Amino acid sequence: MSAHGLPTVSPRPSMDSAVIEDHDISEAPRPGTSRLAGPKSAPLRAFDASALELNETHSASSLELPHTLTSERIRRRSDLSRIRPLDSPPALEPEAIELPVIAEREPASAKKLGFREDVVFAKDDDDVEIAPSFPSSLAPSIRLEEDTDSTVPAISPAQKAVYRRKNALHFATLCFTIFLNGWNDGTTGPLLPKIQSYYHLGFAVVSLIFIFNTIGYLSGAVANVWLTDKFGFGKVLLLGSVLQILAYAMMIPAGPFPLMCVAFMLIGFGLSLQNSHANGFVASSRNHVSTKICLLHATYGFGALVAPLISTQFAQQKHWSFHYVISCGLYVLNTLVLWLVFRGKRQEVIKAEVDDLNVDPNAVDSNKYKQIFGIREVHFLSIFALIYVGTEVTIGGWSVTFVQEKRHGSSNSGYISSGFFAGLMLGRIVLMWLNRKIGERRALFLYALLAIQLEVTVWVVPSLVENAIAVAFIGLLLGPMYPILVNHSTKILPRWLLTGCMGYIAGVGQAGSAVLPFITGLLASRFGIASLQPFIVSMMSTMIVIWALIPRVRQVPT
Repeated sequence: MSAHGLPTVSPRPSMDSAVIEDHDISEAPRPGTSRLAGPKSAPLRAFDASALELNETHSASSLELPHTLTSERIRRRSDLSRIRPLDSPPALEPEAIELPVIAEREPASAKKLGFREDVVFAKDDDDVEIAPSFPSSLAPSIRLEEDTDSTVPAISPAQKAVYRRKNALHFATLCFTIFLNGWNDGTTGPLLPKIQSYYHLGFAVVSLIFIFNTIGYLSGAVANVWLTDKFGFGKVLLLGSVLQILAYAMMIPAGPFPLMCVAFMLIGFGLSLQNSHANGFVASSRNHVSTKICLLHATYGFGALVAPLISTQFAQQKHWSFHYVISCGLYVLNTLVLWLVFRGKRQEVIKAEVDDLNVDPNAVDSNKYKQIFGIREVHFLSIFALIYVGTEVTIGGWSVTFVQEKRHGSSNSGYISSGFFAGLMLGRIVLMWLNRKIGERRALFLYALLAIQLEVTVWVVPSLVENAIAVAFIGLLLGPMYPILVNHSTKILPRWLLTGCMGYIAGVGQAGSAVLPFITGLLASRFGIASLQPFIVSMMSTMIVIWALIPRVRQVPT
């Protein structure tokens, strides 16, 4: 007997009347008999977390743990087993199970979502009652912390303004580079008759400058891919500009004709590098690609417009070659600007700095030459560019000689070349809306057909004024064609090869600016300058056929 008069029961350990020890009930030895002693036993009263009230009229063996536990007594999965003794009496009330409270996710600045520490998880999969359950919309991610840490911060409006200014500066710099490209092409036409008379050359021999120009263009197109991988965008642009300075410095003293041919070869090499990288840089932009390409090549037309206005004045002077002093000075300025803006950096670095980088996940790191030359569309686009650029330069260059000989024009006929390139510049700006309205593919067919009709009038109508006006409108119609070509290339060629492809296309195209004028010189020496117009008409017709063979727009990896 105990001090209180209660009999001691050996199977069950004694309990302190104040506190129940935190032992797992499954570990306690079970009594020999689990029935309540005596018929007068009453239901047990619930106890709180800190004390257990004992009724003196009952024996200790009649004590059972209550069926309801407060939240403070709910153990974690590692501490408490939910196994109920087999001989325990049925519960008087439905057993209450506490479920976890899931806090709603707060906005961007919210705290990390977590579970309450008093949530009970089952040790085995059989007890599904205590497994936490919640709607799928509230289910937390098992990688919530990683997802939160990897969130990219939004760009502030001030930072966006800085990016816009830098992008505008990059675009303006490349526009100046393409302006000088047009300046070079617009210079040759008015000076060509002067070069013939100064060196006492015929049409065939003087056309050798175009042959060496072609060698330079093609060499630059092939070497561009290797040079870009080796040195990067910024350094290759600088190299092209420095070669221009060297070439014009060789032409200033009007030395021997072979020296001038070598200078034209260096010009072709340098222009090929600059043209390809300017087109590739703008074409790989994220926004407003079509508009930027049109504006970029409009600056080419502006340079080709301004150059004949100045070179025509020098063609009437004894020191005609001093015109190249201006060209040399412009390229010195271009070299300084390229260095200050791009600092010789690679294209991906420059674009990453202004949030304009397009990373292609489908890029393949292998032989780029093999990849580029294995794309059939590249060759179609290159042939079209060769004929287009060749036709453009042939009209701007040989039309002056045609008007002087067949329409009896004076030395001021060089302004006809300016009229042609003025139309070229305007066409690349004012016809952008029509390109979008009817589609670029249809627009090019329309422009080519109208240009052929105007060229026929120059061929058959013996009027100086009519010929001058028709040549200007031909320039207006030919103007949008090259921007359409470049924009179309971005839609059918792989992004990761775009700069290399554009370099090859632009290089072959610039070679056309030498090949077709050279063929024109050969025809003129054999059949006379009157052969110019039928040759141009045939080239425009060929452009229509090749454009029909180029695939339509299809989605490529971006």
